[in-house]
Amino acid sequence: MASVAVVSFRLGVADGVSVAAEQWVTALRRMGCRVRTVAGAGAADRLVPGLAFDARSPARSRELMAALRGIDLVVVENVCSLPMNPPVTEALAQVLRGRRAILRHHDLPWERERYAHLRGWPPDDPSWRHVAISQYSAAELARRGIDATAVYHGYARLPRRGNRAAGRAALGLTPHQRLLLQPTRAIPRKNVAAGIALAQALGAVYWLTGAAEEGYGAALADLLARASCPVRRGLPGGLRMADAYAAADAVVLPSTWEGFGLPLIESALAVRPLAVSDYPVAREVARLGFAWFPVDDPAPLAAWLADPNPALLAGNRALAQRHFGPDALAKRLSDTLTHAGLPLRCAR
Repeated sequence: MASVAVVSFRLGVADGVSVAAEQWVTALRRMGCRVRTVAGAGAADRLVPGLAFDARSPARSRELMAALRGIDLVVVENVCSLPMNPPVTEALAQVLRGRRAILRHHDLPWERERYAHLRGWPPDDPSWRHVAISQYSAAELARRGIDATAVYHGYARLPRRGNRAAGRAALGLTPHQRLLLQPTRAIPRKNVAAGIALAQALGAVYWLTGAAEEGYGAALADLLARASCPVRRGLPGGLRMADAYAAADAVVLPSTWEGFGLPLIESALAVRPLAVSDYPVAREVARLGFAWFPVDDPAPLAAWLADPNPALLAGNRALAQRHFGPDALAKRLSDTLTHAGLPLRCAR
């Protein structure tokens, strides 16, 4: 039985990288692999503080080698993608050179203004395989001389339906209040202002579940204070994200940029209409046939909410199951592991 380590700056929290990494962890275990999670922060089988994106000094080689002892393949989740802490990346890259690894790129430097000037990212080695989470990112890597395979996110098991009544009760909503959910963190590119504007136009309560990061707290507080619609923040204790989706009447993903954007699929599986901005990967996923609403024009979503068409939601859910469900993920992972040279006995 093959052993796989999944390594990231942090795991076990609500950000997109952690959620997507957990999808792979679950799928790999169901395929028969032994999986060890390794992270600098959050929740993991092995916590190595020197791997955290805010670590003051990088992990030592012997710490990383100990954490990866007995591992056949290392899956690196974004540590070698964004230069959030270059010494940490360099420390991990040095330990992995000559060793089988999959570098899974959720974000890339040229996608962020503050990193766009940097060269030499991501690091490369003949023993490594690069995986992008979209065709768009794979093409951008190819333009820079990095051969990458596009592997979409997917679910090893489809999320259970949430509890609408519990979610709305936890927020103190009346039965007739409309709720617009933005299931993201609060950072500049998540475009909270556009999410609030859509809620205001719809006469809805605006609910932002994620925490403010990257020094965005003051700007977020100002935006929320000026909102003319009711606002809810965070995920109340005892609720799951499935309950948040169930409680909502619609979902908004107003980001100016996403490496992928899990709410594209989560909203479909939760059978909720989605308003989404026109970023490149959203356009790519939309070509599969999804029907979404614009963020900057509230009229189409307002009309749909006034006279819902269940066929739209049923169609989106069927597409999500077909392209991002357990069978699709298992096929993509099996192909990826084969190309990475992992012994086939890992798969059942």
